[in-house]
Formats: sequence, structure tokens, C-alpha cells
Amino acid sequence: MRKLYINKGVTEAFAHNDYTVEVAPKFEFFDDRIEITSVGGLPQGMTENDFFNGVSLPRNKELMRVFRDVELVEHLGSGVPRILQSYGKECFKFSDNFLRMTFPASEKVTMQVPLKYPPSTPQLTPQVEELVKILDKEMDREDIQNRLGLSDRKNFRLNYITPALEQGFIEMTIPDKPNSSLQKYRLTILGKQLKNSMENQKFDE
Repeated sequence: MRKLYINKGVTEAFAHNDYTVEVAPKFEFFDDRIEITSVGGLPQGMTENDFFNGVSLPRNKELMRVFRDVELVEHLGSGVPRILQSYGKECFKFSDNFLRMTFPASEKVTMQVPLKYPPSTPQLTPQVEELVKILDKEMDREDIQNRLGLSDRKNFRLNYITPALEQGFIEMTIPDKPNSSLQKYRLTILGKQLKNSMENQKFDE
């Protein structure tokens, strides 16, 4: 069933990609997940709630028409709600310049099927590992910096928070207001997988 929803993620990426910058969607396959990144943020006037509720404003209407003709899609707006039947909203990451969908291989890591890092994610840094290790609940910037023993806010943002957000290991509790004084951060499903994997590897050593 999940393979069907990943296929819908592929068609969504092609239909909503902004080809004016001459960059095609990117598909990355890891041991523990599939990441699909399309260029361009949400269409002008669309909110994240609209997106999750199935409001459809495809950038490439002719391409969407072709998809319907060959029965790759049922009707406009059906793709995202169907994906949400199997994956949570945390699988979607929005920015001004791209939309990324992360489909984990599973939602629970066990000792029998451990994930291996960093081979599947070569971009993983010690700073991101440290952040994932200490993040066990929703925490604000000050709490996290104190737990990590960091005083330099710029270093914290550039080397810890930003890469962890971009790689999908953490998420904001108020994503539409990134600079909110009430902003907190928490682990995504992928972040929980990484944390469990690191803990399992520690026990195996």
C-alpha cells in the first residue's frame, strides 16, 4: 500500500515542480527512506493547511492532464490526502524554494533491523548527531543550547538547527512563523529513527 502512496509522491513532484529554473525533481534513495524534492515552494496564495486539505494548484496543468489521461491520478487534490493516510504531515518539509517529501522505510526501528549511519546519510555531521541525541521532547532554542553547552547563537543556528531541519531530522512546532518567540523544535519520525539507531549501535559496542 505504501508503494502506491510513494508513487503519488512522484507524480505530485513532477506536477508541482517549477521548471522555470530548469531543474527537475530530485529522487534520492537511502537504506531507511526515500526523499523526493521538487523545486518551488507552495503556490502563491496557498497555505500549508490548504495543501494538506487537498487544495490543488498544480504549476504544470498540461502535465497533470496527461497524468489523468493515463490514469496516474484520479482527480485533482487527491494525492496529498492519500499520502497522509499512511504518512504524517512531518514527512513534508516546506521552504520558499523547494518542497521535500520524506518517506521512511518504517516508523519504528528495532534491534533486528538496525539502521546504519552515516553510510546511508553521508551529510550527517557530529553537530546534528549531538542535537538529535539530546532532543527528547519539544524544546525551545535556549533549552537546546543549554543542553548542548553552546553560547554562540550563530554557530548553533548554522551548524545544528539549519542542517537538522534541512535533512528532516527535526521540525519546528510553528513552521509558518520560524522566528516566533514561542518556537520550539522536536524530532521527526526520521529523527527518532536516527536516535534509536545511534542508541542501538551504542549498546552493540
